[in-house]
Amino acid sequence: MAQLSLLTKQLDAELNLRGVPDYSGAMNGLQLQNRSGTVRRIVAAVDACLPVVQAVAAMEGPVLLLVHHGMFWSGAQCVTGPVFEKLHAAMQADLAIYSAHIPLDVHPRLGNNAVLAKAMGFVRTQPFFDWKGIKLGVRAQVNMTREALTKKLTAALGGAGHVCPGGPAKVKDVGIITGGAGSEIAAIAATGVDTFITGEGPHWSYTAAEELGVNLLYGGHYATETFGVKAAAAWLAAKHRLPWEFLDHPTGL
Repeated sequence: MAQLSLLTKQLDAELNLRGVPDYSGAMNGLQLQNRSGTVRRIVAAVDACLPVVQAVAAMEGPVLLLVHHGMFWSGAQCVTGPVFEKLHAAMQADLAIYSAHIPLDVHPRLGNNAVLAKAMGFVRTQPFFDWKGIKLGVRAQVNMTREALTKKLTAALGGAGHVCPGGPAKVKDVGIITGGAGSEIAAIAATGVDTFITGEGPHWSYTAAEELGVNLLYGGHYATETFGVKAAAAWLAAKHRLPWEFLDHPTGL
């Protein structure tokens, strides 16, 4: 058993919540405290959606649910319907919820970008792509075919993504930003990478990548953002000798 206050303090510091910019709706950090103030196990998930909260609430608690997408993406909402059901289930089960969005994308060891790159075998990466005063992704120098790179991404994700073969068949310079960064394809191309890996993008990002001469690999928004919560949960659980698990609730997007 561990104290919730200590766990959240350590997460806040490690993920540099105060130093990393984000969208206003992210509300990074502890979003819901629990009644006991203690934690018996940690559960990682991508989204703090109702099915996930209900599934975790059914586990033996008290539990800390660590997510990438928190409870407040839609802004202020009336506590009715599914919003009420989510909060009620969590509170009844002594469930605490902690969310980290951009801080858990960009962390150099625990972040989605870094862990995905490592899973693809890229051991040397550099911070990549300016955004609000930080580097939003990672970049790797490689020497392989586009086909071989696609196979590495498929193996890392455990499933095939979607490929726009707009760039060279021989890949030299790869940029990675997990999640929904496909809309940044023009700015990405301006950095000089020949291949960009992200989760998803709008329809026009495919044709834009073709016109810009860049390979664009979509791995899925959900699939590319499973890495950070797993890494953070494993790190925190090891510090406190707590059990942890990943609750998979894929969206297919």
